[in-house]
Amino acid sequence: MFRRPTILRTPARSRPRTSAPSALPLTAPWSWAWSGALLGLAVALLLNAPARWLTVAVQQGLQERVLLSDARGTVWNGSARLTLTGGAGSIDAATLPGRLTWQLRPNWLGLAAELSADCCMQQPWRLSLQPRWGGARLALADSQSQWPAQWLTGLGTPWNTVQPEGLLSLSTHGLAAEWAAGRLLLSGRAQLDALHMSSRLSTLKPMGSYRVTLSGGATSTLGLSTLEGALQLSGTGQWVGARLRFDGIASATPERLDALSNLLNIIGRRDGARAIIKVG
Repeated sequence: MFRRPTILRTPARSRPRTSAPSALPLTAPWSWAWSGALLGLAVALLLNAPARWLTVAVQQGLQERVLLSDARGTVWNGSARLTLTGGAGSIDAATLPGRLTWQLRPNWLGLAAELSADCCMQQPWRLSLQPRWGGARLALADSQSQWPAQWLTGLGTPWNTVQPEGLLSLSTHGLAAEWAAGRLLLSGRAQLDALHMSSRLSTLKPMGSYRVTLSGGATSTLGLSTLEGALQLSGTGQWVGARLRFDGIASATPERLDALSNLLNIIGRRDGARAIIKVG
């Protein structure tokens, strides 16, 4: 019988397997490059953020009662015109002469700031903002400044009716505000002297000089007293929660009652020759 020859096949040598090249070495450098570029862009954008961003935040945070217009520079170093208004929709506005300049510097504790107004500060205000657990603390270094009383007319009623004139001298000592657990706590002291004040509602110029004192503590208090003048003002108040309760009296010397009668009608509720001031 015919038999097919047996063919012996030598097994092929197995070739060593080579794994597919990993994509990581090729893509990793590009990933790092893109990440670095994006980070650099973000830092550049942050460092050069336009001052307008800060003005919008201030306007919204203070309910449009304080406006920073004609802003120049950046968020960190800039200037603007400072305006007081009566709030959203108000037609009242008063702008300080000159410009307000600022410098902001982040640090390990929070944020440091310097504010300077051409018209009103011989030395800049130095402030520090420190985040706290559940709140923050804002402190103002001891300072002195002087402001035109006419600037208050921008706040609307009743200032736009009274139209005050004079000089407002402000000094602060250890003044700080701390927000904790939804409460505002004040410490330190602020004193505002309203000097040589007059009003369009009276022909008597000046009517007098006055002092308002704010004292912080467990219960913050407000005091009003007369330094000199025919118009006599006095009163005391305190903050209960977030509300101010104030009781005061305005009166005039007998010989000046006629000249100050219209102003007394605006200041408070008339009670004979005096006016009762009540807030809260």
